[in-house]
Amino acid sequence: MSATDTTQAEFSEVITHAHCRAIDMPGGTGRVALITLDNGFDHTKPNTFGPGGLASLDAAIDAALAEPGLVAVALTGKPFIFAVGADLTGVPQLTTRDEALQIGRLGHRVFRRLGELPVPTFAFINGAAMGGGLEIALHCTYRTVSSGAAAISLPECFLGLIPGWGGTYLLPNLIGPADAIKVIIDNPASQNRQLKPRDLVSLGIADTILEPADFIEESLRWTAGVLAGDIDVPRREIDRGDTWEAAVAGARAGLDARLHGAAPAPYRALDLIALARTATRDEAFAAEDDALTDLTFSNELRAGLYSFDLVQKRAKRPVGVPDKSLARPVTSVGIVGAGLMASQLALLFAQRLEVPIVMTDLDQARVDKGVAYAHGEIDKQQAKGRYNPDKANRLKALISGSTEKQAFAKADFVIEAVFENLAVKQQVFAEVEAVVSETCVLATNTSSLSVTAMASGLAHPERVVGFHFFNPVAVMPLLEIARAERTDDSTLATAFAVGKSLKKSCVLVKDAPAFVVNRLLTRFLGEVTAAMDEGTPFEVADHALDPLGLPMSPFTLLQLVGPAVALHVSETMNEAFPDRFGVSSNQRRIVESGATELLDWSTDSPRIAPAIESLLELGDSPSTGEQVRQRALDALAQEVRLMLDEGVVAEPQDIDLCMLLGAGWPFHLGGITPYLDRTGTSERVTGARFHAPGVASV
Repeated sequence: MSATDTTQAEFSEVITHAHCRAIDMPGGTGRVALITLDNGFDHTKPNTFGPGGLASLDAAIDAALAEPGLVAVALTGKPFIFAVGADLTGVPQLTTRDEALQIGRLGHRVFRRLGELPVPTFAFINGAAMGGGLEIALHCTYRTVSSGAAAISLPECFLGLIPGWGGTYLLPNLIGPADAIKVIIDNPASQNRQLKPRDLVSLGIADTILEPADFIEESLRWTAGVLAGDIDVPRREIDRGDTWEAAVAGARAGLDARLHGAAPAPYRALDLIALARTATRDEAFAAEDDALTDLTFSNELRAGLYSFDLVQKRAKRPVGVPDKSLARPVTSVGIVGAGLMASQLALLFAQRLEVPIVMTDLDQARVDKGVAYAHGEIDKQQAKGRYNPDKANRLKALISGSTEKQAFAKADFVIEAVFENLAVKQQVFAEVEAVVSETCVLATNTSSLSVTAMASGLAHPERVVGFHFFNPVAVMPLLEIARAERTDDSTLATAFAVGKSLKKSCVLVKDAPAFVVNRLLTRFLGEVTAAMDEGTPFEVADHALDPLGLPMSPFTLLQLVGPAVALHVSETMNEAFPDRFGVSSNQRRIVESGATELLDWSTDSPRIAPAIESLLELGDSPSTGEQVRQRALDALAQEVRLMLDEGVVAEPQDIDLCMLLGAGWPFHLGGITPYLDRTGTSERVTGARFHAPGVASV
């Protein structure tokens, strides 16, 4: 029985068909067989490879070899899509190691044919090429890429897998181990960073970049030049000695510092890159098969797929949102404030909405500084080649400033980003309401205050909505949109329409203290700082959560947030929920001292800065790292249950989505709620799981 026969029933695959046609090359040099990958759908359903798709590609290669006068084989995709890799829909149904192993071997057998044919092979990367889609191109002898292609990456480690169809062997041997590590390990760890077409050429993955309008024709013309010997394609000389070993050792140290062994996939990928230095192709591909099989049955993959599904599907279809037909058009935006956050907002709104943006502040100097920041960021983008001069000038012309609220008279959407004080924000909204139209939406970027209270003194409280961004605004994808007690459907629909135009992932939250992310982070951090206040050594408390592989330690996060901001939020939460949220007297002393730097980074591992250490008053009841970690997780389980009972969000999936996108909760943990279920914490603390058995777990 073939590998296709043994696994086909396990996959609900939309088969990607490979169609082959012969093209006579100019000058009578022979025929090129062009294989086109196409699953029969538009670009919203990309080409993927399951057993059926691999069988179709295998047959197309046979058809290509049957062409008389064959001089080359080329591969491309349907419009906008090259291929996006393995079809993962059947992974949860795989029950034995042999089934998973056969899938890996089948992919290797078919893909490697393109690197071992008696004629050269060419990949014409016309669009998205992710995972196995990029790997199949690596098996080819040469590669062209369209300048219009988007979404190019090897994202497997992001999900809990490795590039298991040749990527960990072919890529380092093509571009060197250091750059391969960036593509295979570092980019997935950086919010699944994608490569641009020009990156492919600069790295040496693609051999030339061509314009999209006539990409196939130009790729064939380039192919003819290569075949005729008119075009020389140089290859990088790869050092297989100490340089390779040093790159792997440096990457391993980086993984240890960041993940502490919590996620197996990047470590397996690194082992395979190390092996690729000396292994034969057969040995390397067999090792990839073993690694892929092991990871297919890991908690990490199930968790990664759950996280990926939330980000790709739920984030694009937020729950509980009024019909988009109720949204009002937004043709002008006002921003109250001209500080760093307000300036970042001005830049984002101008770039995404391309409508006039007006910032206001108390004096002209502050206004000028805010406008200058936004203009300066646009200039930087132009210098990097991302904007031409005309586009840069148009964007800068959209951003202006004033010291008068009257500048908002024509605005359809005004957002405040001023000091986090309820009385100040109430005054701001009162001043804005006096000059804007009755339909203008008033949004607040508050992170913890009551939106309902802000709107309470207004003539039209129904047009006030929470619109909470995360810092840095350009990078963080989450937008918490809070419905106050009197927010109407039209206002809410408009807020979500604007959020979508800003290319943010929007989640509807109730107007509750600190919404989702800051509420959970404050509780989480509060338990760790309380443990240190009780006498737990700093090193123990700060590293207690290392086994989770979080993006940063608790006190590094506290430093990033800033002691004053963290204190303000904890005081707000203490006022709302005094039984669960404490206020650290040590933290208050730090803020009152005026100190801003908590940590001393002069050594290999950060420690409390000496000036801060002298302010601390610690108890004599230390905890172990395990006790601190369990205390923090227990607190999270309790808080999540209470938030769901209060209706802060519709379902546990919304909490997971918020933490994945707003707090950097690791994909390999699969969201907070499945992780708490998987470890038994949710049942022990709250008496029940958050999900049915099987969600994001083996």
